[in-house]
Amino acid sequence: MKKLLVLGVVVLLLVPFAAWGKIGGGDITFHPEGAGNVLYSHDFHVGKLGLKCTECHSRIYVMSVAANAKRTMADMEKGLSCGACHNGKRAFDVKGNTCSKCHQS
Repeated sequence: MKKLLVLGVVVLLLVPFAAWGKIGGGDITFHPEGAGNVLYSHDFHVGKLGLKCTECHSRIYVMSVAANAKRTMADMEKGLSCGACHNGKRAFDVKGNTCSKCHQS
């Protein structure tokens, strides 16, 4: 009986952490100067595409939005930030006429 009680407590303590980890960080809205806002969806990238957190954090992104907020399209075209994957090979290219795929009007 005591083992069952301990097991129950352990499960109850772990469930919130497992659920939080699965969410994947929520959505982040970037507010670039002179362009429409960009909504980054963790649900899409982690949930639907199955990317692991470590594929971006901290290889491409540090865990601070402010540290990444000043990236330019020129930076991305050089493979930084979103451009690490959005290069026309792994995902649609940030170059060309694809602005509306990310930038909301």
